[in-house]
Amino acid sequence: MNQENAYPIGTPGKVWGTEEKDQWLASQTIKRSYQQEVVTKIESLKKDFDVEQYGALSYDTNKYPLFAIKTRQWSKEKATILITGGVHGYETSGVQGAIRFIETKALSYSEQFNIIIVPCVSPWGYETINRWNPNAVDPNRSFYKDSPAEESAALIKYINSLNIELKSEIQIHIDLHETTDTDNSEFRPALAARDAVEHDNWDIPDGFYLVGNTLNPTADFQKTIIETVEKVTHIAPADKNNKLIGVPLEQWGVINYAGRELGLCMGLTEAEYVTTTEVYPDSPSVDAENCIIAQVAAITGGLNYVLSK
Repeated sequence: MNQENAYPIGTPGKVWGTEEKDQWLASQTIKRSYQQEVVTKIESLKKDFDVEQYGALSYDTNKYPLFAIKTRQWSKEKATILITGGVHGYETSGVQGAIRFIETKALSYSEQFNIIIVPCVSPWGYETINRWNPNAVDPNRSFYKDSPAEESAALIKYINSLNIELKSEIQIHIDLHETTDTDNSEFRPALAARDAVEHDNWDIPDGFYLVGNTLNPTADFQKTIIETVEKVTHIAPADKNNKLIGVPLEQWGVINYAGRELGLCMGLTEAEYVTTTEVYPDSPSVDAENCIIAQVAAITGGLNYVLSK
């Protein structure tokens, strides 16, 4: 770890135990309201959509209910799509982009698709603007059996129950994320300290990009999303090594990760078409509204691609 990135909690070279994790949790504060910024918007959708509470976080079950929004008139003849946001609670446009899609676009696609939207997987993370949950666990590295993150476990259980009920596999999964400057200033240093490993800073991509699935990259699907998003915001250029966040570029604006092996939300289903969006909200070329619009464009671009097949 570079000296300038030394983290104030823990002892260098020593993996965090309970004491360090408790110290980290004690340093977190509520910075915004999940109830006001998310739940109130979800409540307003009940007229046109089915809103289901699929769980609640044990940290505060009244404060952190978990919601999924579904279109009506489900049919086995339609493809089923899943949109997830807020797996990392600090990634604001993922949450608000998912809600904006429901508010403005979901009904127009409901004739062609069964749609499930889970706008905020990690509400505690949303309120404290955090990547981790209160136990210093990253939900987006925890999508596997016996998950250590209750946020991930609750979503896994919910999606599995839907597939059994509907006898319909999810065909498309779009997971909405951001890459922010705090990845270098906070989250990577914290990760290095927690695990007693080296994590040098990486170049934060200035712009929108996608993360596809290494085992099923669906290059044309990713390309169409990039082309759609490019109409509303700029795409992140590769660095001097032709990489984004340390990963070789697969095509313009796209890298690939092994989603299932890394326990990422994008590996949650067996969907044919999968992508993770990454918006850069700290760019001087964008604002919060542009980031939300970019997330909506990514969803519509992906759906339009599948409709064209």
